[in-house]
Amino acid sequence: MNDLVEKFIKSEVVFEGNLLTVRRDTVELPNGKHATRELIQHPGAVAVVPIRNDGKILLVRQFRYPVDQLTLEIPAGKLDPGEEPEACAKRELEEETGYKAKKLQLLSSILTTPGFTNEVIHLYLAEDLVLAEQCPDEDEFIDVEVFTKEEIRKMIENGTICDAKSLLGLLLAGL
Repeated sequence: MNDLVEKFIKSEVVFEGNLLTVRRDTVELPNGKHATRELIQHPGAVAVVPIRNDGKILLVRQFRYPVDQLTLEIPAGKLDPGEEPEACAKRELEEETGYKAKKLQLLSSILTTPGFTNEVIHLYLAEDLVLAEQCPDEDEFIDVEVFTKEEIRKMIENGTICDAKSLLGLLLAGL
């Protein structure tokens, strides 16, 4: 197995932003040759499948600039420095939907696209929800929508829900 591992040689920061850092690394390949790897460093994130006591699922609709479209997703957000994923899941759920969860269960932690980023998203199931207060970040514009399991299935089938973390989170939650 060690004959597949690439060894780090050096790194150059190409861009450093508020959310992401882009690096160009030089690595030594298993055959001794050198290669360049471009990667995006990401602080990590959480995504939450919130199921109300009536069995309906909360999704958020928002505009996603990189794909120039409105998307329908499970609530999600990035980890703050030093923040534990469970604390982030609780915070993001309340900020984006206005609900708190009495029961929160980790479903899985996933590598989003390991070919070019180290981003890990921790997927949670939130149940036994209690209405609190929605307070999105000042640069977030979100509509909260409520769907039955059957409506969710139809939206997955027809491509309305096409966000990977949402699809996997809903699948892992048994939907």
